[in-house]
Amino acid sequence: MVELKVKTEMDVDRNLCNYCGACVGMCPTDAIWLDETVIKIHEEKCIECGFCIVGCPTGAITAEWFHGNL
Repeated sequence: MVELKVKTEMDVDRNLCNYCGACVGMCPTDAIWLDETVIKIHEEKCIECGFCIVGCPTGAITAEWFHGNL
């Protein structure tokens, strides 16, 4: 039997995000981009590497699947 991995949503806390773009530069699949003052995430392109979460200087990005292990 094959076990399928189900993606869960990522969240960007707009109260913490300072729109510095660090997460954009960290993403190896270009799944994150800055649209004026909104961080957007293309979840189908996301490979759940966690680089954006770890690279965010304000801790604004979270995901249910990320537990601090890279």
